[in-house]
Amino acid sequence: MRKFLNLLKKEIKELITLQLVISLLFTVTLFYFIGSIVQSEVKKIEEKRGIYVLNLDDSQESKILLDGLSHAGFEVNILDEEDKDKAIEYAKNSDINLLIVIPEGFGQAASEFQFKDIEAYSFIRSFSMGGSVNAAVVDQVISQINEIISNNFLKANFPDLNPEDIKNPIQSKGFVVVKDVVAEGSASEVSSIVYSQSIFIPVILMMVIVFSSQMVLSAMAMEKQDKTLETLLTVPVSRKQIAIAKMVASGLVGLLSAVIYMLGFRYYMNGLMGDITTSNQLNDLIQRLGLQYTSADYALLGISIFFAILCALGLTIILGVMVENLKSAQTMILPLTFLVMLPYFISMFSDINSLSLPIRVLVMLIPFSHPFIASQNILLRNYDVVFYGIAYMLVVFVILIFICGRIFSTDKVLTMKLRFGKKNLLDR
Repeated sequence: MRKFLNLLKKEIKELITLQLVISLLFTVTLFYFIGSIVQSEVKKIEEKRGIYVLNLDDSQESKILLDGLSHAGFEVNILDEEDKDKAIEYAKNSDINLLIVIPEGFGQAASEFQFKDIEAYSFIRSFSMGGSVNAAVVDQVISQINEIISNNFLKANFPDLNPEDIKNPIQSKGFVVVKDVVAEGSASEVSSIVYSQSIFIPVILMMVIVFSSQMVLSAMAMEKQDKTLETLLTVPVSRKQIAIAKMVASGLVGLLSAVIYMLGFRYYMNGLMGDITTSNQLNDLIQRLGLQYTSADYALLGISIFFAILCALGLTIILGVMVENLKSAQTMILPLTFLVMLPYFISMFSDINSLSLPIRVLVMLIPFSHPFIASQNILLRNYDVVFYGIAYMLVVFVILIFICGRIFSTDKVLTMKLRFGKKNLLDR
């Protein structure tokens, strides 16, 4: 047992390198950074409801319109320019993002219910989340202007009726149903929140699997390149114990990666949900529907991620046996990367359940698909799907352990190579 523990310590030291530590710290930092950025951008968007107005009409109707925009929550800033071209030039040279021009004669035309077009100038200075908000603000402003004008007209002609009842005689209430819970709210808003919770799970999981696997491959490549693997096989320890030590060490590294990943994910969720749900008044609806991760949910998701990483590292050890040196290890990671990328793109842009049966079976056979599936199924309380995925990954991992044991029990651990069509000079 002592020899095995010493061997295990050696494998762990070789796997936990500075590069691995940096990559895992980068994962946590990235999660925290994304959550903070999204939170700050949402605050900026809320603050960017300020608009600049060039009022060339200066009539009572236009003043009522501007007062209505102020009551609707817009910060109305009046420009002192008397010429439209000068106002546009001024906006170009300043940080103004939206300029509304009320044309001359707007009030006279409005009194006769014959309106002149209001001009909206959006100054695009970036294509970021905050920079793209101006288009939405323009729609909000025009919609609010139409609302104000139509309400004033209906009040003047039908003083005994509510303008909203005239414009929208049929009202509807939206309800969201999740399992046995029914709550009043918008399904589109709930879907966007849930999507925002799970969108970065495939991204970071892919990074963790690829980086961790690269560490294992590099460690095994260095062993073969420096001939330390041959020395290791001559020590008075059974080869099965050597294989088990490598698998256990890989599993501990996978567990560390999964824990750090879940810690980073919680940072991301605290940064994202702490502000978005409150600003959109969806927090109560999300809680009533049960669409929030509990401590048990985080643990279950972590277990799913852990087994996916175990499968990746088990497969990596088999691939590592076939590498000849550190240079070839860079190429050997490609099959694993492909297996991770396939479910990653499918989970990002499609629902796996909507795929055709052959493609769905193919995706489900890839063990790395199941953590991607688990993230949303946990929120929907479809725990059976998550447990089946964990059980399948456990079976795959056991098979990989068996294969590794068979490889290490023979001399193939030293002779297996992938030459990709290249022939040895001795074979000619």
